[in-house]
Order: sequence, then structure tokens, then C-alpha cells
Amino acid sequence: MLKIHDEKKISFKMEDRGIIIINDDFLTTDVIFENSVDLIVTSPPYNVDIKYESFKDDIPYEKYLEFTEKWLNKALKLLKPDGRMCLNIPLDKSKGRNNDGGFQSVYVDTVSIAKRVGWKYMTTIVWNESNISRRTAWGSFTSASAPYVIAPVETIVVLYKETWKKSRGGESDITSKEFVDWTLGLWEFSGENPKRVNHPAPFPVELPRRCIKLFSYVSDLVLDPFLGSGTTLVACSLLKRKGIGVEIEKKYCEFAKKRLIGEGKILEKRLESYTLDG
Repeated sequence: MLKIHDEKKISFKMEDRGIIIINDDFLTTDVIFENSVDLIVTSPPYNVDIKYESFKDDIPYEKYLEFTEKWLNKALKLLKPDGRMCLNIPLDKSKGRNNDGGFQSVYVDTVSIAKRVGWKYMTTIVWNESNISRRTAWGSFTSASAPYVIAPVETIVVLYKETWKKSRGGESDITSKEFVDWTLGLWEFSGENPKRVNHPAPFPVELPRRCIKLFSYVSDLVLDPFLGSGTTLVACSLLKRKGIGVEIEKKYCEFAKKRLIGEGKILEKRLESYTLDG
């Protein structure tokens, strides 16, 4: 059974699978015990002016980095000493609508902040979203004057708290083929369709599935501080992990509930096909 400070703040619970949704702001919520989480899998807002309900996704970059430092500092406190985090972030973001003025080094800045607040760096996985292209401009087309290079990939930064090796034993459910394939840090699978999950910036269930199987034991506690449409908790439910998701938007909490209740069998078949196909 999952334990939190205040049961009244739970928005949704699947007691039989150890899944909880908390409708709250991760920066201010106080219901999750410190030193209780085994793995964090998340993708925070990218600050690229995505149209969420109430969250402002186009703040000045300096303010975005301040927000990043605050949530990374809090997340670190919630992890066990041997806890890990898989953080999905972009390599960079444009400074302007048409790439004018160059790009902000989101990946570099985020990793630097994480290390400053106490996180330890392990590695970076490059995720090639093979079904989409992020090209929006070439700059000076066919000219060396001012070309823009845009990589259609995202990163999954793997960080940990104090010690990388887990301090206790547990049941691993990763297959030998998955282990060999996934420890090569270039992952290729399609992104998620925003319309299917009613969220403007979702990641596919394959992303948390791989992170959870590779970096946690069965029955471990997984946290997503920015739950969105609930993808991380869907993966937790299907992979027999306990899970807590924190989501500031009540609307997305409702979508996540529906996914957890209604998509289990569909996603279970999809996960089986991923395993069979490698």
C-alpha cells in the first residue's frame, strides 16, 4: 500500500495496483514522503509556448531555469539514496518564432543545474522520434551565410541521488534482448499522437516502459512530477510498479484516470508486441 502525508489530496487511486494521482502543483505539494521514491520518470514543460490549460509555457528563459532548479531540488529530496531519474528534455529550443537569435541550450543548462543542486550524472539516452520531423526553417537555404541545424531527437538524461548501484535486491523483469538493446543509448520509436491522449505534449508509453524495466525492480515506487495524460502511470500499472503522478491541471488528471481505467488491455497488447519485435 502506498503511503502519503494527506489522503485527502489524492485525486484518484487504484489500490489494487498501487497507483495514485495527485491534483496539485509539484513545487508546493507536501504529500509525498522524502526518501521514499525509487525512480522518477518525467518530462517537464519545455517552455515552448504549448497551450496548456493554466500553466504558462512561454516564460523568460531565465525564469524557466529558476523553475527547473526548484523542481529538481525538490525531486532529489523525495528519492531514496539509491534512487534514479530518467528526465526527458529537448536538446535545445529556439529563441524566436523563426529561429532568429539562435537557440537555448536546454539540455546543457538542465544538466548543469541538476549537478549544482546535488544530482549525480550517469548517462544520456538519445531518443530518435522516428515518426516526426521538427524542421521549421533552414536559415540561409543552400548558403553558408546563416544555416540552422535542427536535430529531430530528444534526450533522456539518467541521473541518480547518492549511489548508482541499488542497495537492495529485487525482481527484475527485463529480458536479455531488451537489456542488450536498451543499454545502447540510441532509442528509436515513434512519438505519441496528442489527439489520442488529449494532451498537447505527451510521450509514448514505450518511453517510461523502457526506463522502468531498465532502472527499477518490480514493486518499486515510480514518480512522475508532471503526469500530463498519465502515460508513466499506465506503464507502472502494466509493469507491476507502484506509481504516483502529480498533475497541476485537473482536466489532465481526469484524462489520466480514464486511461488507467480503460486502456489497460489495449496497452498490454501493445507492450507485448514491443517485446516480441524488440
